[in-house]
Amino acid sequence: MKYLRRLSTWFALLVLAWAGPPTMALDMQLPDLGNSAGSLMTPKREQEIGKAFMRNVRRTQDVVADPLLADYIQSLGNRLVRKSEASGQSFTFFLIDAPQVNAFAGPGAHIGVNTGLLLTTQTESELAAVMAHEIAHVTQQHLLRTWESASQMSVPQAAILLAAAVLGATVGGDAGTAAAMGAQAAMVQQRINFTRANEKEADRVGIEILSSSGFEPRAMPSFFARMSKATRVYSSAAPEYLRTHPVTTDRTADSLGRAEQFPYRQSPDSLSYHLARANLMQQRIPDPQQAVRELTLMLEDGRYRNEAATRYGIALANLRAKQFADAASMLDGLLGSNPDVVEFVVTRAEVDRQQGNHAAALKRLRQLRATRPESMAVNLAYAETALDADQPDAAMKSLQRFLAYVDDEPRVFKLLSRAAGELGEQARGHEYLAQHYYVLGETQRAAMQIEIALKQPGLDFFEVSRLESRLTALNSELDVDDRRPNPAR
Repeated sequence: MKYLRRLSTWFALLVLAWAGPPTMALDMQLPDLGNSAGSLMTPKREQEIGKAFMRNVRRTQDVVADPLLADYIQSLGNRLVRKSEASGQSFTFFLIDAPQVNAFAGPGAHIGVNTGLLLTTQTESELAAVMAHEIAHVTQQHLLRTWESASQMSVPQAAILLAAAVLGATVGGDAGTAAAMGAQAAMVQQRINFTRANEKEADRVGIEILSSSGFEPRAMPSFFARMSKATRVYSSAAPEYLRTHPVTTDRTADSLGRAEQFPYRQSPDSLSYHLARANLMQQRIPDPQQAVRELTLMLEDGRYRNEAATRYGIALANLRAKQFADAASMLDGLLGSNPDVVEFVVTRAEVDRQQGNHAAALKRLRQLRATRPESMAVNLAYAETALDADQPDAAMKSLQRFLAYVDDEPRVFKLLSRAAGELGEQARGHEYLAQHYYVLGETQRAAMQIEIALKQPGLDFFEVSRLESRLTALNSELDVDDRRPNPAR
């Protein structure tokens, strides 16, 4: 217990010196503890901790469930990774529904982006700049060097502590953090001073990734400059991110100097960037009817950055309002000039599904799935529509193929559970539901589903052995926090 307290204190110091509060993780201060990280954290162990880290994120943060938005941020991240030193490595990018300007990198190449950041950026290059910076923290092993103290811990323990550090949570409580700060303030300051080189390196590498990916490298200093301006405008009333992690003029000047080494390029924003922003904007207005009115006024007054995206936002709001005819009309107009845009096709298919026109929806999605087999939005929409059309076998086969692309998405396992149940495979359905809860970080509920699966009739020896082995593994992970169910689920 004393050992765990010492680790908690160390991570509390790391939080203070590195990530700050949960909304402040963008400008991370990462101590360089030497080059031995690779020898202590094997790729396999890092992957295991990364998956456990993600389960903790899902349990404590509002990870965006919209698969179209998830597709966009993953696609943008993949574009950047392909031009980085980590080309070929698997990264996971995800959105957290929070208004603060924030992004962070976690173990196992998991990179989170707040929706507030996406809406704050003025260009896609600015959004890419922040993400490239986080990718650079991974490729330069800045993160691995902070994990050496967790190398001997169990995967669940290490993941909990790393999640607390990365997300800016206070390990051991506020009082423990205050005591640690008072006792070792000099060490905290030393860590901050020592890690400025890490931030400069992440800026430098991030700018190189930006330029190689076809984005405007000057977007990074441009974003820094706007953050600095906001700091001056808000002064003491600045948002917590700006007070805790001010963007200095030196850092802005340094990144501008590096960006100027690359030729200027016109990098138009992708349509998907504008569509993602429009989607988030209409979701921010709780009343869908009000959202339709506000976006329609924007369209009529010409107060938009992209007309097609504004129309798409109106269609989404109409869909939320169950005004299917209006949504279909708007989407049909958009599809007339953009027949292959995934967002338009998937949303139009959703209108068909909610109207009970399953055949039309499946036809649209089947054609799109052939060219976009990696799309979460397409695969989830197809499976849900197939289930509604009493075609559980088609849904099962489609989702099982999709697992080759994404093997830890809770919605996939929820639909697989439903498909198995409708096919009469009750034990299998409970096993899939157990995995759904597990990736959500609800280990206790996952164990309960395996227990239910074991009680189903007709199981053979191998099925019982597999389920019992899974139950043993789940029980070994359970701790006090895991046994506390999340009422939000």
